[in-house]
Amino acid sequence: MNFTDLIIKKRDKNKLKKEEIEFFIKGSSEGTIPDYQIAAMLMAIYLNGLDDEETALLTAAMTSSGEILDLSAIPGIKVDKHSTGGVADTTTLILAPLTASLGLPVVKMCGRGLGHTGGTLDKLESIPGVQVELTPTRAVEQVKSCGAVIMGQTSDLAPADKVLYALRDVTGTVESIPLIAASIMSKKLAAGADAIVLDVKWGSGAFMKTPEEAERLTKTMIAAGKKAGRKTAAFITDMNQPLGNNIGNSLEVIEAAGILKWHIDNDLKTVALALGSKMLVLGGIAENTAKGLDMLNENIENGKGLKKFEEIIKAQGGNPAALYDYNLLGKASFSLEVKAAAGGFVYEINTYEIGKASAALGAGRLSKDDKIDLNAGIIMKKRLGDSVKPGETIAEVFAKSKEKCIEGANIIQGAVCIKKKIPEKKPLIFKELD
Repeated sequence: MNFTDLIIKKRDKNKLKKEEIEFFIKGSSEGTIPDYQIAAMLMAIYLNGLDDEETALLTAAMTSSGEILDLSAIPGIKVDKHSTGGVADTTTLILAPLTASLGLPVVKMCGRGLGHTGGTLDKLESIPGVQVELTPTRAVEQVKSCGAVIMGQTSDLAPADKVLYALRDVTGTVESIPLIAASIMSKKLAAGADAIVLDVKWGSGAFMKTPEEAERLTKTMIAAGKKAGRKTAAFITDMNQPLGNNIGNSLEVIEAAGILKWHIDNDLKTVALALGSKMLVLGGIAENTAKGLDMLNENIENGKGLKKFEEIIKAQGGNPAALYDYNLLGKASFSLEVKAAAGGFVYEINTYEIGKASAALGAGRLSKDDKIDLNAGIIMKKRLGDSVKPGETIAEVFAKSKEKCIEGANIIQGAVCIKKKIPEKKPLIFKELD
């Protein structure tokens, strides 16, 4: 098969066959197709798209390019959850222990933060001693003993995605719905779950800037999951402001612990429980999402969700006392309050810029090799629609130096728009699809 002919075929808006897509992925994984030809194919796909069948075939080929995790030794229906990324999105640290406390086996493979988005592994590692790089064998044994594991992705999981993503990042082809869908779903399918719940973000802090774009991506991913024989459901949620109030690794652990202690009731909790209730339904634990919500709330009230989080942390070598004594998480050397320059209402928050501010403070990475400060970050004091007086604190920043605090504060000042009128309220959960 001549790969140049396949590039021309997609360039001319023709449909690729199963064997042609498999040839493309096999050659990309094994290095027999040069980067410049892979890049040309990615651009042809970016410009001309793939239909649902082509996207499903691409997803299947990428899934099969490496190891597929065998979770058959774990009793019950295994349900995975994936978020397309955002700021202060700490749902995994809430819903993984909560759903596990109700008997749902949870194998949650997570990533690290990059750019304006945070990473669950970094958040978990802010708890002293926690290990996240686990072998599949150890992960399965942990789920059998305590019900859940939160771990890093194995290196053999969908290796073709690593090749394609590295090239997409430098060739301007990241924002392709078929390529995004195949990237996400190939890793989810290779992770071995029986069912998948997706949280697709839209807004200033998301890759999809409009709900319509998010819905197109969602439907494409659901179709790929269905084609692979996995139950797949999704929520389209708002990322026009940080989901939680705490941004930064140890700060987000504190907020997650607060929600599990019933001390906090906010947007982060609402989305986490919506996702968790759907996980319980797909896992056969709850008959419907209303019942699932009741069960989750009950296990927050009775402390079973928090107890399960302790068990997960202890099983992975960490100190669960950090969920109660936050001094064990460490503390930033410097802090600074960000004051409102004018009075009115919080009219707009550029969430992408808030994420950049967090990275500038040291809580995030601009490149994969950057070291992060686990205690750096932001606590937002105001949310969209809140009234603000001149000089009132709208956020507090934390970092290792006064200079970093000033840099982060300046970015936040530019990201929070205050006007005399109240903004139109957007639904937190735009749509549910399955």
